[in-house]
Amino acid sequence: MLVILGLFASFLSILYLTAPSIRKFFAGGICTTSVQIPGKVVVITGANTGIGKETARELARRGARVYIACRDVLKGESAASDIRADTKNSQVLVRKLDLSDTKSIRAFAERFLAEEKKLHILINNAGVMMYPYSKTTDGFETHFGVNHLGHFLLTYLLLGRLKESAPARVVNLSSVAHLGGKIRFHDLQGEKRYCRGFAYCHSKLANILFTRELAKRLQGTGVTAYVVHPGIVMSEIVRHSFLLCLLWRLFSPFFKSTRQGAQTSLHCALAEGLEPLSGKYFSDCKRTWVSPRARNKKTAERLWNVSCELLGIQWD
Repeated sequence: MLVILGLFASFLSILYLTAPSIRKFFAGGICTTSVQIPGKVVVITGANTGIGKETARELARRGARVYIACRDVLKGESAASDIRADTKNSQVLVRKLDLSDTKSIRAFAERFLAEEKKLHILINNAGVMMYPYSKTTDGFETHFGVNHLGHFLLTYLLLGRLKESAPARVVNLSSVAHLGGKIRFHDLQGEKRYCRGFAYCHSKLANILFTRELAKRLQGTGVTAYVVHPGIVMSEIVRHSFLLCLLWRLFSPFFKSTRQGAQTSLHCALAEGLEPLSGKYFSDCKRTWVSPRARNKKTAERLWNVSCELLGIQWD
């Protein structure tokens, strides 16, 4: 046992010594466009921390009017204050949005639409991961309810403004974890069988299927949609899993920083000439492969219809 522990310690020592080179190798793509967006209006969910905050920072630096939409308004104000000071852009605003409560989503959309006549970029960034079994205010399993249905409803409510502001973009955050996902229509709320790891995977697959179907329905409107895998990033999303927190701490030198994790979101929000790739999945600032389940048109259509039924909306 002592020999094994010694070998493991030696292995970790070597890894940590080579960490800078490894981190550089895994840093991934960089958003290289220099486009500035003064006067453009952006909404980013969950931008009070992590990837969302760094995405908001860069878009504010490029002149956008940025709405940080988050559940914790105090954290949101702290993040906004930091971004304003860093970018010298005073147009960074915070609004309350709880994606686990459809009333909160509707209230946010109503207030935003009353305040803003334009919306050029919507980034559905927020999410939960490895959450113990629970349900949202409306009775949806938390991963499915927050990661998929919450953003589905938000996009529906803001889509009119996006169309009026075209060209406009929707960017949805997914994950390579979608590879382990399956849309279990017979048990969407996880009442028959629940594994929080797989629940997260299912919701990330739903993000991709939603984006594909959304892009198809938006053809000709001037609004395009993209879905991204940010990479393995040092962020707070793993806070609900002790094991993942431990692993994240142990291997933190080799993970992407939140700034690096924001690059693909920024690429899909800003890069010129991306319109022909609407509906596609991106990683490291380029289009990449998705699982066969993520390419299933019938599943995407069915998920769209079921989502509308669950939320009580008609979205043709």
